[in-house]
Amino acid sequence: VQLQASGGGLVQAGGSLRLSCAASGRTFSRYVMGWFRQAPGKEREFVATISWSGSNTYYADSVKGRFTISRDNAKNTVYLQMNSLKPEDTAVYYCASKRSVGLGYGTDDYDYWGQGTQVTVSS
Repeated sequence: VQLQASGGGLVQAGGSLRLSCAASGRTFSRYVMGWFRQAPGKEREFVATISWSGSNTYYADSVKGRFTISRDNAKNTVYLQMNSLKPEDTAVYYCASKRSVGLGYGTDDYDYWGQGTQVTVSS
């Protein structure tokens, strides 16, 4: 599986962005998907995950209520809608896919990674 993340950019605090992650391959619907982020000098951290059907999602406490993960299996794409952005959301955002059953919360849970897209939130 190859993953291509896009949609990052520069936005003011309180603004919104929608990230997309396009996946190659015909088995996209069988993969659990996740979003992670990494700020300069920090470890990569979990943001959100979604089940293969889209019926189950889970979020980091820091983004709960502001971010929404969704997927369109017909388009082989997973999305991250980010609202009410804060300067502390500034990071490179990565999408990832997981072959095994069950949502994934750690970097070690995932098998494939996209290249990352920069999100910068100005105050």
